[in-house]
Amino acid sequence: MPSLSARDLARYIDHTLLKPEASLTEIERLCADAREHGFYAVCVNGSRVVQARHFLEDSDVKVATVVGFPLGATDADSKRFETESAVDNGAQEIDVVINIGRLKDGDDGYVLRELRDVAEAADERPVKVILETCLLSDDEKVRACRLALDCGAQFVKTSTGFGTGGATIEDVKLLRQTVGPDFGVKAAGGIRNALTAVAMIEAGATRLGTSAGVAIVRGLAVMSGGD
Repeated sequence: MPSLSARDLARYIDHTLLKPEASLTEIERLCADAREHGFYAVCVNGSRVVQARHFLEDSDVKVATVVGFPLGATDADSKRFETESAVDNGAQEIDVVINIGRLKDGDDGYVLRELRDVAEAADERPVKVILETCLLSDDEKVRACRLALDCGAQFVKTSTGFGTGGATIEDVKLLRQTVGPDFGVKAAGGIRNALTAVAMIEAGATRLGTSAGVAIVRGLAVMSGGD
């Protein structure tokens, strides 16, 4: 029997809709679901931030958005501008994709400057650095975590959900081990049921990014015999 209630689990979840074809009706449903189940946040593309804030008015649900998504390969100035625009539109959290190619080049100085610019532009709003762990070696994951720790961000995040793989228990454990006990770790990509969600939390995740939030909390409620 899970020790975590469905309502407790909901507070870990960024309820996510980032597919390019997402309609306004789907964004409205995403926000309604987030209200109903008490998710921590919704995560939407930048052009949907104003609408999501409208749908979530007078609720505790945060609006997060993505920057440099999904490749992370845009120019550093573009990422800064994108962050500034998101903040102006009402975004309360920023999930930014690290420049994966520059990280692999060993150009840590570039990556750090870029992430610091994003963190500064976020103006004290939480920043989650998306590593796309499926494309990185363990050494690169560790380096990326250290850069995230140094840049003023609040989280490292496993995946965009658009890569060749999503979150794994092993990666979540490695990220937690590297960043220490007090930094955020967001597991995202492929989390579709309650058992996986709870396993990610047990491995060290403090936030979950998923498009299956409703199914996850309902599944846990069934496993627990109710809330």
